[in-house]
Amino acid sequence: MAKNSAVQILKDQKKIVRELSTNANKSINEIAKTCGFSRQKVWRIIKNLENNNTIWGYTAVIDDEKQDMKRYMILIKRSIQPIANEIIDRIINRELTKKSDGLRIDIINSFYATGAYDWIITFNAPEIKIAKRFVEVVAKLFEGYISDIQLIEELFPAQKCGIPNPEIERLREFFGDT
Repeated sequence: MAKNSAVQILKDQKKIVRELSTNANKSINEIAKTCGFSRQKVWRIIKNLENNNTIWGYTAVIDDEKQDMKRYMILIKRSIQPIANEIIDRIINRELTKKSDGLRIDIINSFYATGAYDWIITFNAPEIKIAKRFVEVVAKLFEGYISDIQLIEELFPAQKCGIPNPEIERLREFFGDT
């Protein structure tokens, strides 16, 4: 495959990914029209992206408040103890998700990071009391491997998943300018 061809394929893929990122509910016809591609080309690129796990899910951007939920974030700093394979297996096997089922917790994101904290989990819970209980579950499940854990409540999302909040003017309420 010629270098220009590979570069063009990557550009085409990025166009389609950008369209899906702004609205994964768009039809193949709409994406084709926006990108200037044939319907078949869009379908083929999307299938290839799904098959190679570039795209590994589709989601809706939800207003948590309208679902009687609040968004929280847990910041986790590892201890200096080397991570045992058992702990890695707990993460890979999604033990935390299994243990949180009875708490009415929806884990949104969970990722390994670099910086002041090593792991970040974002989740929804109906209230702070349940969010704190979830932090206790996390601390117990990974006991000895956590040196610090912080719970943060999201007050107002200006943007989620790259999509601006359609009610952005409500941000004024949080700064006293109503």
